[in-house]
Amino acid sequence: MNYQTFEPQTNLRSLIKCYWALEVPAETNPQKQRIVPDGCMEMIFILGDDIRRYTSENEFLIQPRAIVVGQITEPFVIQPTGYVNCFAVRFYPYGFANFISSPLKELENKETPITELFDEEKAKELEQQIIRATNNEQRIERIEAFLIDKFNEKGTIDQVVKTTIDALISTKGSTQIGTILKEELSKRRQLERKFSKQVGLSPKQLGKVIRLQAALKMLLNENPEKLTQIAYESEYYDQAHFIKDFKDFTGINPKEFLSDEEMRLSSVFYLNE
Repeated sequence: MNYQTFEPQTNLRSLIKCYWALEVPAETNPQKQRIVPDGCMEMIFILGDDIRRYTSENEFLIQPRAIVVGQITEPFVIQPTGYVNCFAVRFYPYGFANFISSPLKELENKETPITELFDEEKAKELEQQIIRATNNEQRIERIEAFLIDKFNEKGTIDQVVKTTIDALISTKGSTQIGTILKEELSKRRQLERKFSKQVGLSPKQLGKVIRLQAALKMLLNENPEKLTQIAYESEYYDQAHFIKDFKDFTGINPKEFLSDEEMRLSSVFYLNE
C-alpha cells in the first residue's frame, strides 16, 4: 500500500487540508474496508479499477469515477475490485462550502458525482485532466486551477463558522459550544443553521468527530490497553462514554480496531495525519 499526502500550493491552504494519493496492488480476495468519519469532505478521483461502496451487508453500488464524499457520521464500507489508484482533495470542515452553493447537509453519508455539483462540461473536463496527468504534481496543478476559479465565484469563509471550528480543533473537540459563543446561547440556532449549510454536520457532531480523531491517534500510537487513560486525555466522561462514541463512529470497540483488517485503510489515514 502506497499512501502519500501533499500540501496545497496556492492560497487554497486555508481551505484544503491536503491532497492524497493511494495505490494498492490488486489482491485475489480484497477485503472490505471501513472508513471512519474525520469531519472532512473529500473530492476523489478513482483512476484504477472499480470500487464498491456497501449500502447494506450484501448490497453495494459502484462508485462513480469523480465524486465528492460528504460528511459521514457512520463507517463508510468500501471494497476494491482490483488495482486501487486514487487521487483526492481533503478539505477542512469549513472548506468545501466555498466552492458550491448547495447546502452540504444534502451530501451527508453519500458520494455525489462532481458533474452534479459543478458545471457539467467543466467537471467532465477536469476529470479528463486528472486522468491524463502523468503525476500527482500535475493533478494538483489542474485541481487548484479549477478550485480557484470556483472560489472566486462563490465568496469567502463564514468567520463565525471558521472560529467555531478552529476552537473545536484546538481543544480536540472538547470545548462546549456555549463557551465558544461566550454564553450567547441565542446565537446557537443561527450557528446550527450555518453549520448545516457550510459544514454538513452540527457543531456538536463535529466536536464528537474531532474528539474521536484525537482518541484514535492515541490508540494507534500508544498502549491500547490504556483505554481509561485515553478516554481521560480525550476528555470523555469515562471509559464507557469513550467506547460508546467509538462504536457509534466505527462499528467496533477500541480493542478490536487495531486487529481488524477492515480498519487497515483507516489506520493508515490516521497514522499519516
